[in-house]
Amino acid sequence: MSRGPTIVTIPGGQNGVSCCCCRCCTCMHLDILKTEPGMIKLTEIVLGFFCQSLALNFGLQYTSVLGPSLQSFITTVTWCLMTSFVILACYIFSQKSFSLLRSSLFETLFNGVAAFSYISSCSYLGWAVNVFLHPMYLVTPFFQVYPALSAAYMIGSVLGLLYAYDAYKSYKYFKGYR
Repeated sequence: MSRGPTIVTIPGGQNGVSCCCCRCCTCMHLDILKTEPGMIKLTEIVLGFFCQSLALNFGLQYTSVLGPSLQSFITTVTWCLMTSFVILACYIFSQKSFSLLRSSLFETLFNGVAAFSYISSCSYLGWAVNVFLHPMYLVTPFFQVYPALSAAYMIGSVLGLLYAYDAYKSYKYFKGYR
C-alpha cells in the first residue's frame, strides 16, 4: 500500500517572498499591498516622494521669493510621508497591526489632518507660485521652477483628496461598517 504525498502547512500561510523553490522573508506580509488600504498607502507614499522631490529640487533656491508657503508645503509633505511610511511598514511586518491600526482612531485622525494640511498648504503654495513665479516664467527663457512647483501643488492637492478618501474609509472601518 503506497502512501500519498504529505502536505506540510506552515503557520502564517503565504507570507514572504517566493523564490525559485521556497519562501523567503516570511515575516513580511506583502499581500497587504493587494488590498485597497495597502494600495492607497503605497500611492500616498509614491506621490509624496514625487511632491517632495519637486519641491526640494526646484523650490529651495526660491525660498526667499515664495516665503513660508514653500516651507509649509515641504513640512506637510515630509510629516505625512514619514507617518504613511511607518503605517505601511507596520502593515507589512505585522498582520495584527492592520486590524489594530485601521480600527483605531489614530489612522482616521491622521488621514483627516493630513488631508486638511495638504489642501491648505497646496492652496497657499499655488497662490504664491502664481503670484510670484508666473511673471518670472513669462519673461525668463527656460524657467523650469514655475511648471515644476505647479505640478507639485497640483499633485499635492490630489494627494490631499486621497488622504480625505482614506480618512473616510478609515472612519468606516473604525465604526465597523467595513
